[in-house]
Amino acid sequence: MSTKIFSAALSGLECTLVEVETDISSGLPQFNIVGLPDTSLRESRDRIRAAMKNSGFPFSRTRITVNLAPASVRKAGSGYDFPIAVSILATQGTIPPEAMLEFQKSILIGELGLDGSLRPVSGVLSMVLATRTAEYNQVFVAKENADEAKLVANIKVVAVSNLSDFVKTINTGIGFTEYVAQEKTKKATGYQVDFSDIRGQSHAKRALIIAAAGGHNILFNGPPGAGKTLLARALPSILPELTHDEAIDVTRIWSAAGELRSGTSFICQRPFRSPHHNASAVALVGGGTHPKPGEVSLAHRGVLFLDEFPEFGRCVIENLRQPLEDGIVTVSRASGAVTFPARFMLVAAQNPCPCGYLTDPKRQCICSSAQVVAYHKKISGPIIDRIDMGVEVPALTLDELSLPASGQSSKEIRQAVSLAREIQSLRYKKIGLHINAEMTSKMCAEFAKLSDPAEQLLKQAVSVQHLSARSYYRIIKLARTIADLDSKDAIELEHVAEALQYRPQKEQFII
Repeated sequence: MSTKIFSAALSGLECTLVEVETDISSGLPQFNIVGLPDTSLRESRDRIRAAMKNSGFPFSRTRITVNLAPASVRKAGSGYDFPIAVSILATQGTIPPEAMLEFQKSILIGELGLDGSLRPVSGVLSMVLATRTAEYNQVFVAKENADEAKLVANIKVVAVSNLSDFVKTINTGIGFTEYVAQEKTKKATGYQVDFSDIRGQSHAKRALIIAAAGGHNILFNGPPGAGKTLLARALPSILPELTHDEAIDVTRIWSAAGELRSGTSFICQRPFRSPHHNASAVALVGGGTHPKPGEVSLAHRGVLFLDEFPEFGRCVIENLRQPLEDGIVTVSRASGAVTFPARFMLVAAQNPCPCGYLTDPKRQCICSSAQVVAYHKKISGPIIDRIDMGVEVPALTLDELSLPASGQSSKEIRQAVSLAREIQSLRYKKIGLHINAEMTSKMCAEFAKLSDPAEQLLKQAVSVQHLSARSYYRIIKLARTIADLDSKDAIELEHVAEALQYRPQKEQFII
């Protein structure tokens, strides 16, 4: 006799539905799991045996074979404990056959504790989305995963606390009660830094507003203590709130990475990720034996802040090329390739030299010319080419520091940024884009037409500065954003002129 229960296999963010089949036959006592399981899944045999025993259920001392189909898909993780245990209980008769009709269109997900309790697992949101796509209508998960699973509409979610209660509910024929979602986490109203708290640096603040409005990448260059980090940390406070679809995408990534904190089932604030400069390439872009999202994906629809940019490893920085260009990361392994979304705003900060005081008028730089050149050679031309804005952040004077904080608040600026993004959303509604930075070169001809004086100025700049084709189109997209902030349909001369002054050059940061 064999019994089928259904679960899901997670690979990156994609899921495959898995049939858990159990066969109990006569022979020497053996418990085998087949169907391409990894080491963590093989260890589930001991967890399942102990959980069933401690829940008061017999465990057949015969030959038990569990097959996870399709066998061509690698299975990893502890989320198969629960469906395997239920399949065994049904096969040995602890759960009557008529009760199994409940699970014809159901998915079971969860790790078992040795006492039979059901524990949460990562990636539940992606699994439930796959369940709905496959037209299954019910999922059984641990209580800690229930709020996350309930984010998916038109799916009945049943929260299970332990194996014993689960079997009792089945055998009594009462039926399972659908989980009622807790109130979603309220949108955060406070941020670490408000724009009105930043003294001086009006040029840098203007650059951040433009970057926020169009989703552009920005590089700050300046001496230590000039306020580069403070500016970067103020950026989330002027970004528009996540839409529901964006929040689902971000939550799905964080869930797959195991980054959802206890009590948090929904990411409603734009991410701000700030990895240390000793982070590895895998930590930054994702990977591992079983690929998981890296920092660039965890920053999806938010901000990735790389402080001390040249201190990151050269190969680590070069790994940013694909996500900065395409908005995705593809991780290839012998077993296959997985793709993670990585549509983020890059904010990088660097000193002008290793000691930091090359451009500081009041402190003497102790670096040699060779040291300065070597320091900046860590940032290659192709990376600079993918950054839309390069901004010099000078050290503040004592008079500027002593002045009271003034200027627009983040709330006021966010309204202007949100208005500019609404203009972009309406413009790109039919083609599915969100912001100007996502435009392709072909789209620029349609959506970012230049006036004759503006086009003439841009051609002259390209000729004099020997700009690449990528730089040419990035300037146009930046000018399009500046025009949107001015609520102008056409890109005029002044918009291109301002965009050109932000264009980063490799030699700009080597004095």
